[in-house]
Amino acid sequence: MNRHRYVGRMKLIDDVILITGGTSGIGRELATQLLARGNTIIVTGRDREKLDRLTREQPRIHTVQSDAADAKSIVTLYARVKGEFPALNVLINNAGIMRKINLHDRELALDDISREIDTNLTALVRMTAQFLPLLQAQPRAAIVNVSSGLAFTPFPPSPIYGATKAGVHSFTQSLRVQLKNTNIKVFELAPPYTRTPLQDAFDAADVKGAPVMEVDKMVRQALKGMERDQWEILPGMSKVLRFMSRVAPGFMVKALSGSVDSMLAQTKLLPAHRPQKS
Repeated sequence: MNRHRYVGRMKLIDDVILITGGTSGIGRELATQLLARGNTIIVTGRDREKLDRLTREQPRIHTVQSDAADAKSIVTLYARVKGEFPALNVLINNAGIMRKINLHDRELALDDISREIDTNLTALVRMTAQFLPLLQAQPRAAIVNVSSGLAFTPFPPSPIYGATKAGVHSFTQSLRVQLKNTNIKVFELAPPYTRTPLQDAFDAADVKGAPVMEVDKMVRQALKGMERDQWEILPGMSKVLRFMSRVAPGFMVKALSGSVDSMLAQTKLLPAHRPQKS
């Protein structure tokens, strides 16, 4: 186990916590449960309407409109947070998108096909690098990177999402080693199939047989894992996915490929990808 200068376990009380992508789903539930513990919560998101709705429903949560996939927006966010919340000591990199993508479909623009990479992986790396100085200035701090149970096994209907989450898993392991002699603890939360708006793009055939976990239960387990210094938090079926990916990787890929044939049957083939958007 890596040693940290951070003394004691996480209490998740009286912390100042920034959550990216916190207007819905897992991010919003994290914000809600952490707020109830007496923490100061800052939530970011791209959608002004969703941020305003969260402010109306949870007026004690601070909201900032910011696009995690935009480097300039991250720099601006850092300057604002450092000025208004200089005691920030927990960063939760949660922002993410998940799409069902058919790689045969030539109507996908090249700059659009990599949107999951920009939001799920590149943004997480940039946020981490940008906020490290502020976190290192605190007596105790933590980074929580939200990956997925699909970090451990490919999900062919959503090939780019799975690749980004595998990248998050790898990056988080390396980050933990590089920060081992600092005051910053590094956690990975790998949620299983959870009932959130992220799943709206998928139908029953895509997730056939997969048990769904309620988001409030998943977040409770996540916070309990952090309190126990559990560096990799694998709620529900995520632990099974990791184990099966090690002992029977081919079986897992096949098991998660059931809906691909019907997706391919609907392929609209064109000679080449559309050019990037101007």
